[in-house]
Amino acid sequence: MTALVELGPEQDPAATPKTGGGGLGRYLLVRFLLIFPTVFFLVTVVFFLMRLTGDPISSALADRLTPQQLQERLHQAGYDRPLLVQYGDFLRDTVTGDLGRTATDNRSITELLGTYGAATIELTAYALLVALLVGIPLGRLAARHRDRIPDALLRFGGILAYAMPVFFVGLILKLIFAVWLGWLPVAGRAGTSTQLFLQNRTSVTGIYLIDALRSGDGGAVLDVLSHAVLPSVALGLLVGGVVLRLVRTNLIGTLSAGYVDAARSRGVGETRLANRHATRPALIPIITVLGLQVAGLLGGAVLTETTFEWRGLGYQLAHYLTVRDFVAVQALVMVFAVVVAVTNFIVDVVAAFIDPRVRY
Repeated sequence: MTALVELGPEQDPAATPKTGGGGLGRYLLVRFLLIFPTVFFLVTVVFFLMRLTGDPISSALADRLTPQQLQERLHQAGYDRPLLVQYGDFLRDTVTGDLGRTATDNRSITELLGTYGAATIELTAYALLVALLVGIPLGRLAARHRDRIPDALLRFGGILAYAMPVFFVGLILKLIFAVWLGWLPVAGRAGTSTQLFLQNRTSVTGIYLIDALRSGDGGAVLDVLSHAVLPSVALGLLVGGVVLRLVRTNLIGTLSAGYVDAARSRGVGETRLANRHATRPALIPIITVLGLQVAGLLGGAVLTETTFEWRGLGYQLAHYLTVRDFVAVQALVMVFAVVVAVTNFIVDVVAAFIDPRVRY
């Protein structure tokens, strides 16, 4: 007698559509080309919205300059030209790679990105790690205790983590762990002595943890990590709640699939089913969602960096929004848009190789 064994989607050849390299190439080409209209649309919207608030020179210096001096400054900055002319010049400079200088403090945008970009990258990486470390294990726990008290509590916690404003979570964490308990630093990327030590080294990446590890100074490493805990948790919980609910939902669906039932009928234990047969297929949709959550992390970084005085691009963006510096805001928003678009493209590439069905 021939035993009939039901195959899972990763085992059944009929479950995976056959596609040639051309299909994958077209899919990736389309995804790559979508980066350009996405960035163009977002930057265009920001350009015109910023002009609705008035120019930064008038708002900052109107009470300190004569009308003639004010007009001269506006003319020098080009803010007295027709709006469409300003927009055309902005597009031309952007295409040629000239991001200009900030209008309020005359800083090079390129220098600004080089100085503060590493801090935002570091914080985003920490937060993503926290989101995965929190969301995946708790999502698996919720799926295994489906419709019971642990599941209900974890689902409620996931909703709460996503719904609570990141700056409010940051303030609560600061109050508890920095002020009341005194366990962790209240703000900054590192202590003053550590910052000076890392900045005075001949070769620096701008990412404090890497620089501290390369220095071989254990005290500097601990100082950097202690400063990173609170902002990383505050920002990571924002995405961790989403990951938790996604893992739970997908794992429940995978555990009820036919090939898992077949393995269960052969006597495979529930723990092994969850670890070996169900978790990997359940994580495939999460890879795509994580790419979308990069936008949430960058948006949350603005509030997180401001709350914890983490001097990255988000902190600078909040400052330049306050003073309505057109040039700086446009450039920083464009950088954020490019990072999100490129990240989503990379996620699409990874998902296409993991699961060929996403190409259709």
